[in-house]
Order: sequence, then C-alpha cells, then structure tokens
Amino acid sequence: MSEAALAEVKAAARKAAFARRKAAHEADAGAGAGRLSELLAGHRGVPLAGYLPIRSEIDPRPAMAEASAYGPVAVPVIEAAGQPLRFALWEPEMPLVPGPFGAMVPEAPEFVTPEILIVPLVAFTRAGARLGYGGGFYDRTLAGLRGQGAALAIGFAYGAQEAETLPLDPFDQPLDLIVTETEVISPI
Repeated sequence: MSEAALAEVKAAARKAAFARRKAAHEADAGAGAGRLSELLAGHRGVPLAGYLPIRSEIDPRPAMAEASAYGPVAVPVIEAAGQPLRFALWEPEMPLVPGPFGAMVPEAPEFVTPEILIVPLVAFTRAGARLGYGGGFYDRTLAGLRGQGAALAIGFAYGAQEAETLPLDPFDQPLDLIVTETEVISPI
C-alpha cells in the first residue's frame, strides 16, 4: 500500500474511532481509573508516565494520583514536531500551563525517564496495535526507551475504542497491555 493510501486509511480509522470514543466518554462512569490503579499497584515505586487527558480521552488522573504516593509520576511534554516526548514530574494540584496540542504541562518541568507509560490512544486491537493522533510522538518515544532497556507500554482506553484491525506503519510501536473500564487485555 502506498504511503498516501495508508494515510487515507488511517484517517478513516481515526474518524470512526473518535466517534466511538466520544460516545463512550459521554457514558463514562469513571471505572477505568480504578482498573488502572489495580494494575499499577503491582508496580509501586517504578517511575511512571501518565497523561493529562484532552478532549474525550479516558481520564487516568485518579490512578496517577494514587501512584504518586509511592513513586515518581510524570506527564508528557512535546518539545517539537518529529521529536520524542520528554516527561516532566507531576503531582496532583501542581501548577500547570497550556502546552502544545491542548495538553497541560507542569509550570516548572523537572524531567525524568519513566519505565512504565500509560499511553493515550484513538483505537487499539487485542493484538496490541495502537492508533494514535498521527504525530508519531509515542512511537518515537517507545522505540527510544525500548532501545535503552525495558519500557512497559500500557494503552488506556474505553472498550468501545477496540478495532478488529488497524492500518499500521513499520515504525508503529505495540502496546504491552491495554486497560479499559472493564478489563485488562494482554495482547496475543
């Protein structure tokens, strides 16, 4: 498939997934963060990166707040297009400022390297494929972290974001686990 055709297929997959995510977000009872906390309890003290949700993303902040009582928790900071993410230490109620793409970031960032990443997404498959927003930030970041050693990528999403298949590029990084409001999925 040509690069242009793949981009078109990904755009159509994103559009359908955004609609499913929006409907799930509107019906969200908040169960996802509890399930995520249960999983993270087995990794207490390990440097963790979460994210501050934008638009209709499922909210990991309650799980991040709980994890912050046991070890460092960070959030992504986009420094430039085409670059991997950096991760700034985060604590509940800390001062935040608007960052690129509408995400909030710590006002005075102190950067750390996480070993576990809670990864936002648009769609996922049970095999661990992830469709993001198209900037490649998490793919570049995961490739770099995995090249330096182990990095556990946990996709966090509504169950409605699951797709049977997704169009993939060779550089797309797989998820190690997926947590939804109803289950923890170990890719097959």
